Amino acid sequence: MRADVEKMLEEKAATIDRLIEKYIPRKLEKSSLLFSPSPPRYDYNLEALDKAVAEPIWDFLDRGGKRWRPSLFLLVVEALGKDPKALQEFAIIPEVIHNGTIMIDDIEDNSELRRGKPCTHRLYGLDVAINAGNAMYYLPLLTLIKNRDKLGSDKLSRIYEIYTREMISLSLGQAMDIAWHKGLADADKLTETKYMQMCAYKTGTLARMAAKIAAVLCDASDDTVERLGRFAEALGVAFQIQDDVLDLTGTEFAENKGGRGRDVTEGKRSLMVIHTLEKAKPADKKRLLAILNMHTTDQKLRDAAIKIMKRYDSIRYAKQFAQQLVAESWKEVDRLLSPSEAKEKLKAFADYLIERKI
Repeated sequence: MRADVEKMLEEKAATIDRLIEKYIPRKLEKSSLLFSPSPPRYDYNLEALDKAVAEPIWDFLDRGGKRWRPSLFLLVVEALGKDPKALQEFAIIPEVIHNGTIMIDDIEDNSELRRGKPCTHRLYGLDVAINAGNAMYYLPLLTLIKNRDKLGSDKLSRIYEIYTREMISLSLGQAMDIAWHKGLADADKLTETKYMQMCAYKTGTLARMAAKIAAVLCDASDDTVERLGRFAEALGVAFQIQDDVLDLTGTEFAENKGGRGRDVTEGKRSLMVIHTLEKAKPADKKRLLAILNMHTTDQKLRDAAIKIMKRYDSIRYAKQFAQQLVAESWKEVDRLLSPSEAKEKLKAFADYLIERKI
């Protein structure tokens, strides 16, 4: 089943990239859809836009990525009995936004590497990276503008409201995360519930957006939209927990981010850190906090922090936490959706997200 999910993700990634390119071309022309909301009144400077928008965006997108959020979108559509191909253009909305958030996140974390290459701001400069990342928050909404007559005012209104709510949540989650690892708030006394809310805002939001927009496009009731949104949120949070686990344990994953324990360098308050701080002896707690607050790139110190977390079985705890979160969230969806092959694929997809190695 894992191989089937990986094959599906690979196939859907190619489709999604083609759809993104339709709205954000690699090389802009006067006829590009990107200009449709506001055609130039004077003249085009396509070279400037290519260099500062299209090129950095596609340099980033071409590095790969799992494209799991648009895959979730398409699986929800299929599970609700609709044709995914008829709605696939809208699947690019959460994916383009997601990549924009990463581009900005790398700046905020002063990161060096992303997906095995220098971060966008390292290659193109802070100004270009900030502008391109911000543009990616809005460019995929071109799908709604292009299809507004077909969608109708009611669906458009519901989708725009979902987009607005989730983008606000995204900013709140990022704010919490930044404040914690910069020591701007009482980060040493965090609880699991505070961590869960941060993740629900930050990582759960785009998965939630994907599922809720898919459900609205399928004419689902408000109750179904919300239930599928909660399920997707749980997947997003579990995905983040697995990311944090892989940062400490997964060689290929960690190397693509800049080395094992990059989250230690950032001073990140992950579920594993919170669990360790709750269980650790005073000396271990003091040592772990000291290393996190150093924001060190020294691998020996990173490994020392990881060793402390392992001592209190926090990595295994986080894995089990993610598995339980997905299992509990699936119960509601299991009752909601009628039996079908699409439903089984959605279940296999959910399980894959917490079992992956990269």
